[in-house]
Amino acid sequence: MQPFRQLDYVRLDDSLSNEEKLARDTVRDWVSERFLPLVAEHFEAGTFPMEVVPELADLGVFGPTIPEEYGGPGLNNVAAGLIYQEMERGDSGLRSFVSVQGGLVMYPIFAYGSEEQKRRWLPLMAKGQAIGCFGLTEPDFGSNPGGMLTTAKKDGTGWVLNGRKMWITNGTVADVAVVWARAEGKIRGFLVEQGTKGFSAPEQKHKWSLRASVTSELVLEDVKVPGSALLPNGEGLKAPLGCLTQARYGIAWGALGAALACFDEGLSYAKQRIVFDKPLAGFQIPQQKLANIATQITLGQLMALHLGRLKDDGKLTPAMVSMGKRNNVHLALETARVVRDLMGANGISLEYQVGRHLCNLESVITYEGTHDIHTLAIGQELTGIQAFR
Repeated sequence: MQPFRQLDYVRLDDSLSNEEKLARDTVRDWVSERFLPLVAEHFEAGTFPMEVVPELADLGVFGPTIPEEYGGPGLNNVAAGLIYQEMERGDSGLRSFVSVQGGLVMYPIFAYGSEEQKRRWLPLMAKGQAIGCFGLTEPDFGSNPGGMLTTAKKDGTGWVLNGRKMWITNGTVADVAVVWARAEGKIRGFLVEQGTKGFSAPEQKHKWSLRASVTSELVLEDVKVPGSALLPNGEGLKAPLGCLTQARYGIAWGALGAALACFDEGLSYAKQRIVFDKPLAGFQIPQQKLANIATQITLGQLMALHLGRLKDDGKLTPAMVSMGKRNNVHLALETARVVRDLMGANGISLEYQVGRHLCNLESVITYEGTHDIHTLAIGQELTGIQAFR
């Protein structure tokens, strides 16, 4: 495999700080040297390489913006985005593992948890010594999380949880789950630990997408948790949606990583593949395809970088993140499709990356808000009129 060459058509690297570039390049080297040689085997087997978790912790990718006080590296949001980009350049399953740990578990504990919860869980999770998952989506409620049926009822000083969650990344291997439930008429978050009686997380098999990732169901049958399991500072649907905004920001960057991997592979292939006595890249239609996707990736890079700067300045809104997630995942999926076509039958072989990214991105465009739901979120922001119902 040739060394990865990033598309940087408008010299965006010049606007990155040394710390941001160091974070990206450190993760880039690890993904290229350590992860890519093993991902095809795990994708084919439908497994996640749990042996790399300590290495990921050493890289500082779990909760990269979490302050050092709680065990995180305290990086800015642009550096975090660049980390997610490199993770997904490896595989969407890898970025999902990392972003769920940081954006969907460590973030709600940091933002909504008690000081005791922060001190207990965040350092362990930053070190990869505890794995987390996020339980919001239910079998009948994905795009409409407010319709959730999972309940939490008071039981003395504790709570009893009942319900089911679906399509939960990391669920089967998680030590703790952030579970959202209806509690006394309000949506609240609870920390449910692995091994709690009545709680199980069977793995969902038979996937053709995100195969190098653990996807699970969470089953809660009269699960009793103490009062200390409640996240005290997050109430209402706004709390889990705030977590999703964190994760969607990471996806806006991560999808670019998949697109960059496909573009680099497609460009290299087109220059080497001889068709009608000259390189495929020497014909007009392949050049048009490469020019189109290079332009779209560049526009996506500009958006992601600007969103990161806005986030660091405290000016980023959920609707802006919707546009970033919607646009960048769409361009990544289109890039994968175009490159797969460019590579012909070779594009479906695991010897190359593009087919794997193509399959994965079919999930990424659906989870954390579908393409159409983000379209309506942007539409509401533009018109002031909600079209969800």
